[in-house]
Amino acid sequence: DVQAVIMSLLPLKEAVRTSIVSTSWRMLWTFRCNLSFKGPRYLHENDTKIQQAKCIETVNCVIQQHSRIGINKFSIRCGLFEEDSVHLDRWIRFAASSKAKIIHLDLRFKDVFEEVNHLHLEALLDAQGSSFLRSLFLGGVVIKPHSAICGFTILRRLVLQSVTISGDFTGFLANCAALEDLEMIECSGLTNLIIPQQLDKLQHLLIDGMEVEMVEFYAADLSHFEYKGQVVPIVHHGCSKLKKATIMFSGKKGLAKAFTAVPSILPVKILNVRSVALSKYSQLQKLPTRPDGMFMHLRHMTCRIIVHSRPQEANYDIEVLQLAYCLDAAPQLETLQLNMFYVSSSGVSSAEVVGMRRHDHLKAVFMSGFRCYKAQIKLACCILGNASVLEKLTIEPRITGTRYLGDNTDLHKILPGVCEWAQLTSERFEKKAGGKTTATGSKTNRAGGK
Repeated sequence: DVQAVIMSLLPLKEAVRTSIVSTSWRMLWTFRCNLSFKGPRYLHENDTKIQQAKCIETVNCVIQQHSRIGINKFSIRCGLFEEDSVHLDRWIRFAASSKAKIIHLDLRFKDVFEEVNHLHLEALLDAQGSSFLRSLFLGGVVIKPHSAICGFTILRRLVLQSVTISGDFTGFLANCAALEDLEMIECSGLTNLIIPQQLDKLQHLLIDGMEVEMVEFYAADLSHFEYKGQVVPIVHHGCSKLKKATIMFSGKKGLAKAFTAVPSILPVKILNVRSVALSKYSQLQKLPTRPDGMFMHLRHMTCRIIVHSRPQEANYDIEVLQLAYCLDAAPQLETLQLNMFYVSSSGVSSAEVVGMRRHDHLKAVFMSGFRCYKAQIKLACCILGNASVLEKLTIEPRITGTRYLGDNTDLHKILPGVCEWAQLTSERFEKKAGGKTTATGSKTNRAGGK
């Protein structure tokens, strides 16, 4: 037993190599409980075919010799062509017969968007029609779920990425009553996504890049909800335990919609929002300030705003001031993180600026991508002037949380102006607040110097 445990901690190649140490060790690796294989993921590389063939051969060789006892995890990350589906069927039969608890099958080519591998969910069940699966990840396949598939009674985590779904998906989910985590990323085939009330143990739901017209779910224990995509009706039923929400609406007025289009997220304490492709001509929207339309329990908010404007016009684009209205809807807010990312576009917003309500709980604010644009200055001053207990406002010229590293170049050209503004503003509000330090922007230069 000790040898088997040690073997399970070694990489598969190293585990197999131990077979030459002793005759009694020759088949010890066949009791390994975790099997993970990786192959080529990009179709247009020169040696993709060769690498893929080698990966398929390795998987087939291993599962042929494996004892099929005590399998915990069976994972394959390798792009697969439709003509190779016979291998997929063999792998699934091995995983099912070995009573694997975790199955991870990511068969996508990352530079190809068509899913060509058909996977029968029934094949994941054993001869008795049941499954020991607790976690299932499927990527780059076509599935046809239906309500007659009843074997996934202990499945706790289901992740579908780039999966084409046809059939009765809601009926299938109704038979997965133990499900706690459901993630669906860039899946297709569904018009409406309905999560049935049988999933009363569901705690985390992620919907990302789904082209659906409506989302509706019943989940009494749901504590974390994430939605990323177009603005669609989202209806929650009985989500009284919801504590954290992530809403990333794309399209026109996405930021305001994140605060108004999903009323059932009002009880959350932690909110992450992102607005993509702000309209260059859209008017600022004032959100409802009635108690029934406010985030009365919200304490922490992270907001990422992508503003479309040409570099020469960024100084006049005031779309970022939509956030001032959003803050009015969260009177109990304590910490705010704002990441601002300006993208090249054309046109200048013509909306007018108005004030912001007083905040009696806001203590810490962090603003990245701060380049001293007029809208950014206006928003910072609104916060400094209206947050009565603010302890620190930190400004960071570097854009955080972005993959576009090119937008953080030439920071040395803007740092002197940002630091000067931070110093003057800090002194101004210190005097206004009777000695309370409310801005520390001059201390945020991570690009060189402070």
